[in-house]
Amino acid sequence: MSAEIARSAGAAAIDDRREQTGWYFYDWANSAFSTTVVTVFLGPYLTAVTRRAADADGFVYPLGIPVAAGAFFPYMVSLSVLLQVLFLPILGAIADYTHLKKHLLGVFAYAGAIATMLLYFLDGGNYLFGGILFLIANLSFGASIVFYNAFLPEIASPDRRDAVSSQGWALGYLGGGLLLVANLLLFQNAEAFGVSSEHAVRISITSAGMWWAIFTIIPLLTLRRRDPIKRIPPGEHYVTIGFKQLWETLRKARNYPQTLLFLGAYLLYNDGIQTVIALASQFGAEELKLEQSTLISAILMVQFVAFVGALAFGRVAEWLGATRAILVSLVIWTSVIIAAYGWVQPGNPTQFYLLAAAIAIVLGGSQAISRSLFSQMIPLGQESEYFSLYEVSERGTSWLGPLVFGLALQFTGSYRVAILLLMVFFIAGMALLLRVDARRAILEAGNVPPAKV
Repeated sequence: MSAEIARSAGAAAIDDRREQTGWYFYDWANSAFSTTVVTVFLGPYLTAVTRRAADADGFVYPLGIPVAAGAFFPYMVSLSVLLQVLFLPILGAIADYTHLKKHLLGVFAYAGAIATMLLYFLDGGNYLFGGILFLIANLSFGASIVFYNAFLPEIASPDRRDAVSSQGWALGYLGGGLLLVANLLLFQNAEAFGVSSEHAVRISITSAGMWWAIFTIIPLLTLRRRDPIKRIPPGEHYVTIGFKQLWETLRKARNYPQTLLFLGAYLLYNDGIQTVIALASQFGAEELKLEQSTLISAILMVQFVAFVGALAFGRVAEWLGATRAILVSLVIWTSVIIAAYGWVQPGNPTQFYLLAAAIAIVLGGSQAISRSLFSQMIPLGQESEYFSLYEVSERGTSWLGPLVFGLALQFTGSYRVAILLLMVFFIAGMALLLRVDARRAILEAGNVPPAKV
């Protein structure tokens, strides 16, 4: 079946408002895990639990391996990323050969949500229990995102895709922010609610799992099951075809040089984005000497300003085209880095809030528009495969930015120099992006370009 015929056959299912709204709500559902669990509560809490189990030298011994208590949570994050690198491309290939994409989204969403809810029972010194549950939850989160993203080309036409992607991203920030507000209120007023601070953390983490589980019902009820474009060859099984298709995807990706060039650009600038997100609080606390309450309120502000920013950049993409919209966002990111180096002064929360607001405006937009543009560069019937590579590639390079930051801090002793060096990722990403012929990439993949790219 040609790409044109296949798209014509599926045209009736494109731009269905009800289905798009249901798709948005998976971002609303899973963002609670990112904000409440990963960003705020679990790292410090699991580290405290691990320290209670440590010996006199501060070590624990999972599977007989000596691990410093403070390093246990980062190691669990790294291990979960490694498992995603190994399994997500296989799951993506299996999804493309079956009609099970929606089912797999549900399976991994509920596996992650249930593992998150079970973290309520993490107490005492049972650090290994918490580490295993987080491993399951974070691996499931990454897997579900692959299937979620792979629906985007099926539910949005080329000219609507930037807007749909941005609206999903925006709703995610709003949902994650609202639950985080409720959980921070509980945590900061734990005694008034008759619970200990530790119990308040466990309730907050569990609430994220419940939120994830409850709101996942909406996309599962509204997203349509579609037959796969590709059929599994006789004599093959889903697991074996998954491994073979992964190899074929990697081998044939050379036929889409512009898509690969865009992916390279995305990996560079997104590594800069993720590093700024991860280390902004540390920069604020150590270099700017800001209070914890200021940092927490800035995190909350970012969630809600990013909601508006993601929607705004959807409009910018309609006006300028996706590529130019991303370039505008990267110019703003670079300006933020320069301002953090030379403008923001210690003990000045107003300046920090202004920087955080600037970040929030471009945070969701740069990522949402990148997702929608990449979705147009994917060959028909290989959506899950390519989005699994998108997720895996992002995670596979996510150590570069923190490494550059850490080395700069170690050798110069300056947080400002360390933050300034992150500009390299944005400038290099822009340089590669300027070389991408997005219209050609879309045509090479057999797709119809939107009016503006």
